[in-house]
Amino acid sequence: MHHHTLAPFQPGLPRLMSAGARPPAPVRTPAGLVGNTPVLQIGAPLAPVGRTFWAKLEGANPGGIKDRTALHMVARACARDTLAPGARIVESTSGTLGLGLALAGLTRGHPVTLVTDPGLEPPVLGQLRAYGAEVEIVAHPHPVGGWQRARRDRVAEILAAEPGAWCPDQYGNPDNVDAYTGLGLELTAQLGRIDVLVAAVGTGGHSAGTARSLRAVNPALRLVGVDSVRSTIFGQPAGPRLMRGLGSSIHPGNVDHDAFDEVHWVAPPEAVWACRALARNYRASGGWSVGAVALVAGRIAGELPGAKVAAVFPDGMHRYCGTVYDDAWCAEQGLGAATDAHAVGPDAPDPVRDPRSDVAERWSRWVRRPAPVVAA
Repeated sequence: MHHHTLAPFQPGLPRLMSAGARPPAPVRTPAGLVGNTPVLQIGAPLAPVGRTFWAKLEGANPGGIKDRTALHMVARACARDTLAPGARIVESTSGTLGLGLALAGLTRGHPVTLVTDPGLEPPVLGQLRAYGAEVEIVAHPHPVGGWQRARRDRVAEILAAEPGAWCPDQYGNPDNVDAYTGLGLELTAQLGRIDVLVAAVGTGGHSAGTARSLRAVNPALRLVGVDSVRSTIFGQPAGPRLMRGLGSSIHPGNVDHDAFDEVHWVAPPEAVWACRALARNYRASGGWSVGAVALVAGRIAGELPGAKVAAVFPDGMHRYCGTVYDDAWCAEQGLGAATDAHAVGPDAPDPVRDPRSDVAERWSRWVRRPAPVVAA
């Protein structure tokens, strides 16, 4: 375990107050709880000893990072009158956007129907229904487009049957990207000039939007994308994916391919190891995306000693207690070795020269533009 040197805790005197900082202002609606999430410094064992990166803890939002985009997409649709007052919101989700849309529906008075698949974790299904959303679970994956295509096909059927219903289309809606301008502004206010952003890639929204905002301050910002093995986003062949929240079996229009300087593909055992290491050492972990991003960010921090590296952690741990953090489940999936508290992290990523021909089966890396030398 990595040990930290902490100031003594003083009961009744939270560090926030003793440091002279102001506590968050009271809010009048649940939507007011979204944003201004904390940043935590992460070091060994994710990064080499003496090197660190900064993690933006989006799990501190009520439902995770996609609270931002759900609220923004719905607000913009209302402003344009493409979403009529009281009309139904219908969307496909693997979980996090669904939580955000449930919040947006509550905030603006819209019923919400979400289409998901059997991989949705029971705690999230329970949350969504408790928040008042209707949830449909498709029974079979599409033979070519997998669960994502099956979910989207069902969304199209619901929209056709209910005139006036509206779908945000997170995969192609530019408002998804614009929603993360604020995330970039927060990071700049918290950390100053950032040299490298490491972000998971699914719909492409938060990687594109946050990088665009940060590049307004530092045009030389390096963007590192983190994908799942068997995801088609960057030219790999599609296949069954155990990891949810990153990767895709379709080609989302919001992915800004030209914005990425390099791309990493991460496999489930490596993500589980990183999630567990974060939980043991920092009490700040999450799901598949968080583990994959932390693994890559630690590697980048070790290679660029003078760079300020920021990583986006999209969610928190709770929904994964029956999967990533469940030893029996991990053993059933062949991931038991990654749950060992004494396990050493994965070796360096395999190089990928051409993602259209070199298939990533484990942690792999495609460098589109070499990293500059950064002075310490």
